[in-house]
Amino acid sequence: MPPKDRPERNEEFARYETHENDPHDEGYRDFLSQLFDPLNNLLEPKSKGLDFGSGPGPTLNLMLEEEGHQMRIYDSFYDDDESVFEETYDFITATEVVEHLFHPGKELERLWECLRPGGYLGIMTKIAKDDVDFFADWHYRLDITHVTFYTKDTFRWIANHWNASVKFPQDRVVIFQKSE
Repeated sequence: MPPKDRPERNEEFARYETHENDPHDEGYRDFLSQLFDPLNNLLEPKSKGLDFGSGPGPTLNLMLEEEGHQMRIYDSFYDDDESVFEETYDFITATEVVEHLFHPGKELERLWECLRPGGYLGIMTKIAKDDVDFFADWHYRLDITHVTFYTKDTFRWIANHWNASVKFPQDRVVIFQKSE
Protein backbone atom coordinates (compact mmCIF):
# COMPACT_ATOMS: atom_id res chain seq x y z
CA MET A 1 0.00 0.00 0.00
CA PRO A 2 1.39 3.43 -0.83
CA PRO A 3 2.60 5.31 2.28
CA LYS A 4 -0.02 8.04 1.80
CA ASP A 5 -2.79 5.43 2.14
CA ARG A 6 -1.45 3.69 5.23
CA PRO A 7 -3.29 4.18 8.52
CA GLU A 8 -1.91 6.45 11.20
CA ARG A 9 -0.54 4.71 14.30
CA ASN A 10 -3.60 5.66 16.37
CA GLU A 11 -5.88 4.19 13.66
CA GLU A 12 -3.89 0.96 13.70
CA PHE A 13 -4.09 0.75 17.48
CA ALA A 14 -7.84 1.39 17.46
CA ARG A 15 -8.30 -1.48 14.99
CA TYR A 16 -6.14 -3.84 17.05
CA GLU A 17 -8.11 -2.98 20.17
CA THR A 18 -11.18 -4.56 18.50
CA HIS A 19 -9.43 -7.95 18.37
CA GLU A 20 -10.58 -10.47 20.93
CA ASN A 21 -7.44 -12.55 21.43
CA ASP A 22 -8.15 -14.48 24.60
CA PRO A 23 -5.67 -17.20 25.63
CA HIS A 24 -8.56 -19.16 27.20
CA ASP A 25 -10.68 -19.10 24.02
CA GLU A 26 -10.51 -22.60 22.49
CA GLY A 27 -11.64 -21.22 19.11
CA TYR A 28 -8.71 -18.81 19.07
CA ARG A 29 -6.32 -21.60 20.07
CA ASP A 30 -7.72 -23.76 17.26
CA PHE A 31 -7.11 -20.90 14.84
CA LEU A 32 -3.48 -20.57 16.00
CA SER A 33 -3.06 -24.36 15.74
CA GLN A 34 -2.79 -23.91 11.98
CA LEU A 35 0.78 -22.74 12.63
CA PHE A 36 1.34 -24.29 16.06
CA ASP A 37 0.84 -27.93 15.00
CA PRO A 38 3.21 -28.12 12.01
CA LEU A 39 5.83 -25.93 13.67
CA ASN A 40 5.79 -27.71 17.01
CA ASN A 41 6.25 -31.02 15.19
CA LEU A 42 9.56 -29.68 13.80
CA LEU A 43 10.95 -28.32 17.06
CA GLU A 44 13.42 -29.98 19.37
CA PRO A 45 12.27 -30.19 23.01
CA LYS A 46 12.85 -27.04 25.06
CA SER A 47 13.56 -24.84 22.04
CA LYS A 48 13.87 -21.08 22.45
CA GLY A 49 11.37 -18.97 20.50
CA LEU A 50 10.14 -15.47 19.82
CA ASP A 51 6.50 -14.66 19.07
CA PHE A 52 6.73 -11.52 16.92
CA GLY A 53 3.55 -9.45 16.82
CA SER A 54 1.97 -11.25 19.76
CA GLY A 55 -0.94 -8.81 19.95
CA PRO A 56 -3.21 -7.74 22.82
CA GLY A 57 -3.78 -11.26 24.15
CA PRO A 58 -0.59 -13.26 23.62
CA THR A 59 -1.59 -16.89 23.18
CA LEU A 60 0.69 -18.73 20.76
CA ASN A 61 3.59 -18.17 23.14
CA LEU A 62 1.56 -19.80 25.93
CA MET A 63 0.71 -22.78 23.73
CA LEU A 64 4.40 -23.24 22.98
CA GLU A 65 5.37 -22.80 26.63
CA GLU A 66 2.82 -25.51 27.53
CA GLU A 67 4.88 -27.79 25.26
CA GLY A 68 8.05 -26.94 27.20
CA HIS A 69 9.53 -24.26 24.93
CA GLN A 70 11.07 -21.06 26.29
CA MET A 71 9.35 -18.01 24.80
CA ARG A 72 9.82 -14.28 24.43
CA ILE A 73 7.19 -11.99 22.92
CA TYR A 74 7.34 -8.76 20.98
CA ASP A 75 4.63 -6.43 19.77
CA SER A 76 5.21 -2.81 18.77
CA PHE A 77 1.92 -1.80 20.42
CA TYR A 78 1.57 -4.15 23.40
CA ASP A 79 5.08 -5.31 24.36
CA ASP A 80 7.62 -3.02 22.71
CA ASP A 81 10.80 -4.43 24.26
CA GLU A 82 13.43 -4.16 21.52
CA SER A 83 15.92 -6.18 23.59
CA VAL A 84 14.35 -9.32 22.09
CA PHE A 85 16.25 -8.51 18.88
CA GLU A 86 19.58 -8.79 20.69
CA GLU A 87 19.05 -12.55 21.19
CA THR A 88 19.01 -15.54 18.87
CA TYR A 89 16.23 -18.11 18.64
CA ASP A 90 15.59 -21.66 17.49
CA PHE A 91 12.29 -20.47 16.02
CA ILE A 92 10.28 -17.30 15.47
CA THR A 93 6.56 -17.03 14.87
CA ALA A 94 4.63 -14.24 13.19
CA THR A 95 0.89 -14.98 13.15
CA GLU A 96 -1.34 -12.55 11.31
CA VAL A 97 1.33 -9.84 11.45
CA VAL A 98 3.34 -9.73 8.19
CA GLU A 99 0.41 -8.18 6.34
CA HIS A 100 0.66 -5.20 8.72
CA LEU A 101 4.34 -4.43 8.06
CA PHE A 102 5.05 -1.06 6.46
CA HIS A 103 8.65 -2.16 5.76
CA PRO A 104 8.43 -5.94 5.33
CA GLY A 105 11.90 -6.41 3.86
CA LYS A 106 13.53 -4.64 6.79
CA GLU A 107 11.41 -6.38 9.45
CA LEU A 108 11.75 -9.88 7.97
CA GLU A 109 15.52 -9.44 7.63
CA ARG A 110 15.70 -8.37 11.28
CA LEU A 111 13.85 -11.53 12.31
CA TRP A 112 15.99 -13.70 10.04
CA GLU A 113 19.16 -12.32 11.64
CA CYS A 114 17.83 -13.39 15.07
CA LEU A 115 17.34 -16.97 13.89
CA ARG A 116 19.99 -19.59 14.60
CA PRO A 117 21.26 -21.80 11.76
CA GLY A 118 18.76 -24.62 11.25
CA GLY A 119 16.03 -22.55 12.91
CA TYR A 120 12.48 -21.96 11.72
CA LEU A 121 10.48 -18.85 10.88
CA GLY A 122 6.77 -19.66 10.95
CA ILE A 123 4.39 -17.19 9.35
CA MET A 124 0.62 -17.25 9.29
CA THR A 125 -1.16 -14.89 6.88
CA LYS A 126 -3.70 -15.18 4.12
CA ILE A 127 -1.80 -15.86 0.93
CA ALA A 128 -2.89 -13.91 -2.13
CA LYS A 129 -3.44 -15.50 -5.49
CA ASP A 130 -1.74 -14.00 -8.51
CA ASP A 131 -5.05 -13.00 -10.06
CA VAL A 132 -6.37 -9.44 -10.48
CA ASP A 133 -10.03 -10.48 -10.17
CA PHE A 134 -9.30 -12.42 -6.99
CA PHE A 135 -7.52 -9.47 -5.41
CA ALA A 136 -10.24 -6.97 -6.36
CA ASP A 137 -12.85 -8.98 -4.43
CA TRP A 138 -10.59 -10.28 -1.66
CA HIS A 139 -11.98 -9.40 1.78
CA TYR A 140 -8.52 -9.55 3.40
CA ARG A 141 -7.35 -6.43 1.58
CA LEU A 142 -10.26 -4.39 2.96
CA ASP A 143 -8.80 -4.21 6.48
CA ILE A 144 -7.10 -0.79 6.64
CA THR A 145 -4.22 -2.25 8.64
CA HIS A 146 -3.41 -4.84 5.95
CA VAL A 147 -0.84 -2.99 3.86
CA THR A 148 1.37 -5.77 2.43
CA PHE A 149 0.28 -8.97 0.69
CA TYR A 150 2.19 -12.08 -0.33
CA THR A 151 1.78 -14.85 -2.86
CA LYS A 152 3.44 -18.26 -2.65
CA ASP A 153 5.85 -17.02 -5.31
CA THR A 154 6.77 -14.11 -3.02
CA PHE A 155 7.57 -16.52 -0.20
CA ARG A 156 9.56 -18.74 -2.58
CA TRP A 157 11.54 -15.68 -3.69
CA ILE A 158 12.27 -14.80 -0.05
CA ALA A 159 13.42 -18.38 0.61
CA ASN A 160 15.73 -18.23 -2.40
CA HIS A 161 17.06 -14.85 -1.26
CA TRP A 162 17.82 -16.32 2.16
CA ASN A 163 19.09 -19.64 0.75
CA ALA A 164 16.44 -21.27 2.93
CA SER A 165 13.89 -24.00 2.49
CA VAL A 166 10.18 -23.15 2.58
CA LYS A 167 7.07 -25.28 3.19
CA PHE A 168 3.36 -24.49 3.03
CA PRO A 169 1.80 -27.01 5.45
CA GLN A 170 -1.59 -25.21 5.57
CA ASP A 171 -3.38 -22.71 3.31
CA ARG A 172 -2.21 -19.72 5.32
CA VAL A 173 0.98 -21.11 6.88
CA VAL A 174 4.55 -20.70 5.67
CA ILE A 175 7.56 -22.22 7.42
CA PHE A 176 11.08 -21.24 6.43
CA GLN A 177 14.11 -23.17 7.63
CA LYS A 178 17.47 -21.44 7.83
CA SER A 179 20.46 -23.28 6.39
CA GLU A 180 22.87 -24.88 8.84
